[in-house]
Amino acid sequence: MGQHFGRIGAMVNGKIPFDAKAAQQNADVVASVAGLPWAGFGPGTEKGAPTKAKPGIWTEHAKFTEKWEKLQTEVAKLDAAAKTGNLDNLKAAFGPTANACKSCHDDYRAR
Repeated sequence: MGQHFGRIGAMVNGKIPFDAKAAQQNADVVASVAGLPWAGFGPGTEKGAPTKAKPGIWTEHAKFTEKWEKLQTEVAKLDAAAKTGNLDNLKAAFGPTANACKSCHDDYRAR
């Protein structure tokens, strides 16, 4: 997910030229995979393989779920913005999506 989101970020931040088709392809991948990791954080998964997840994922389930839902909402907006082929629309959706990712990582991902 990070690779594809990063490619969009590079376009949004002017580090690489904007390519509407590539932006859409990357947004589609982000939208497709954004929900996949959550299954790994259900009840009992804290006893599995080593993880970078902080214990709060399992002890603060409601807060974690709220952040996941926010990410899903923002990723859908990013995908819709990419479908317009307009860089300004993509820029407007990128920041809130990045903030949703960062918020969860800040609270629940160990470094």
